[in-house]
Amino acid sequence: MSKFHLKDRQFVTYIIFILGAAVLLGKLMALQLFSGDYEYLAERNAMKKEMVYPVRGSIFDRNGELLVANQRSFDLMVTPREVKGLDTAKFCQLVDISKERFVKTMKRAQRYSRRLPSILIKDLKKAQGISLMEQMHQYPGFYLQERTAREYPIPAGANVFGYISQIPRFLMEKDPYYLPNDNIGRTGVEKSYEEVLRGTRGKKYILRDVHNRTKGSFQAGAMDVPAIPGEDLTITIDMKLQAYAEKLMINKIGSVVAIDPSTGEILSMVTSPGFDPNMLVGRDRSKNYNLLNEDPAKPLFDRALQGQYPPGSTFKLINALIGLQEGVISTNTSFKCNNGWYFSPKLKVGCHAHQSPLDLRNAIAQSCNAYFCYEYRRILEKSNDIELDYQTWYDHVRSFGLGNYLNNDLYVGKRGLVPSIKYNDARMPFRWRAPTLISLAIGQDALLATPIQMANMCAAIANRGYYYTPHILKSTSGSFEADSTFSERKYTSIDKKHFGPIIDGMQMVVENKKGTAKNARIKGIEVCGKTGTAENPHGKDHSIFIAFAPKDNPKIAIAVYVENAGWGSSYGSPIASLMIEQYLNDTISRPQLEARMINANLLEDGTD
Repeated sequence: MSKFHLKDRQFVTYIIFILGAAVLLGKLMALQLFSGDYEYLAERNAMKKEMVYPVRGSIFDRNGELLVANQRSFDLMVTPREVKGLDTAKFCQLVDISKERFVKTMKRAQRYSRRLPSILIKDLKKAQGISLMEQMHQYPGFYLQERTAREYPIPAGANVFGYISQIPRFLMEKDPYYLPNDNIGRTGVEKSYEEVLRGTRGKKYILRDVHNRTKGSFQAGAMDVPAIPGEDLTITIDMKLQAYAEKLMINKIGSVVAIDPSTGEILSMVTSPGFDPNMLVGRDRSKNYNLLNEDPAKPLFDRALQGQYPPGSTFKLINALIGLQEGVISTNTSFKCNNGWYFSPKLKVGCHAHQSPLDLRNAIAQSCNAYFCYEYRRILEKSNDIELDYQTWYDHVRSFGLGNYLNNDLYVGKRGLVPSIKYNDARMPFRWRAPTLISLAIGQDALLATPIQMANMCAAIANRGYYYTPHILKSTSGSFEADSTFSERKYTSIDKKHFGPIIDGMQMVVENKKGTAKNARIKGIEVCGKTGTAENPHGKDHSIFIAFAPKDNPKIAIAVYVENAGWGSSYGSPIASLMIEQYLNDTISRPQLEARMINANLLEDGTD
């Protein structure tokens, strides 16, 4: 019995041995006869996996003008573990880098990883990259990674486009898509539409010989994954108008925003002072960014979206509409003005000299402070319940998109401020009343709006009671589509019938001989506007103007805000009217006015 079990166990052992040998032999035959993987096993130390960066989508203006293009660029990569026998001085001379910077960068690469590649020099220009490519085989551990860098054919619109940079760690930790050497849109359209523009990375496997020279693709590229280019964007900006506005705003601080009222498309969005977008491309990007960031005029601060200002007398239009809607005035209501509105010796609002009394249309045309103070008090005392009446006023104002984010596709913005009941209670421990808040009648007090909100407010008036969300994307070259809500009308709380007399008053601002913006007249175009002068406790008042044209079927609504420039008619209305003429007529009939605006230097001495 024991002999039987012994023989049985020996037999099983022989079978297992034979089967194991057969499996090994079969695997060896498969590797040698049916697969090229043995080549990889033999040469794995000479194979490199390189990232293939996609071509980032280009950006065009509404007329097909190329605004943001791509140029060939290279990053010099290093894998610290593979660096051997390096002549540091010779290498630094070759790549045009100081020894101190080289040592610092190498230490940073070693801290990151000794076995993984990282960037030694970023954004080498095309010519330098191609020249270095022929010599990289002499320097084990170093190689060139090809990618594209941005290029701006027109040196304008920097705040609109934004810029891209190497992704910081805190952003990379939020999104698993990104790797340490990736670029990402940081501001402007580049940030808002990053996922559309960036495309999808690919990869390729490269064989190198013992001298670090490229032998070709591994397995004839069978394992390579092609990069998918990003989609091209067509944005709503009219670049000719944008560049013209920036020219008019040279040596001035402020903003210009123009919108097509019929669509909500942003035609121009200027912040001043600005900068050439090419400054934030290439090896000098960091140096130039620091210069811009330290500039006391704050060129990196987008005043069009983030500047919060009192709307001044432009806000009288909203109060006039609310007064008509609430029935506290009619178009024929008139008030006397004795150089202003007086409640007590300590509480008064002054006004410039003009004819008195005035009806509603003329009060708008001549910007009478007293008229709107009397009218505002009627709004807040309609029912003798101050909180009820104030809330009614507050809700009307908010319906014009003021005091809230517009929920657009712009990467940044401020909500402005329409003081609420709670806000008033917090800042006024005593019981507040209409006279206490009288500065709101003329767009002052705590009221704040951004230039894009003011342009949108003007568009809502031009449309007789509705607006479209201001937005920057028009179309793409691929499947991505703009937010469908951008094509939906947002209605104000004011009935359409009340806008006619307000628009008549705005036309009188420009065309009436006593109007406050006679210098905004354009032959053959009915311009409707409103001047504003916002008080500035820190210096000269701010010049404001909002306008739209033509009066019927308007094609452009605009807001101009020039800091420390005085009356609204000093700079606001001339700049706005020149832009309207440029957009509608594609020519300028008032070269002297144009030259005066372009040559005015408010940064130098505050005068023209």
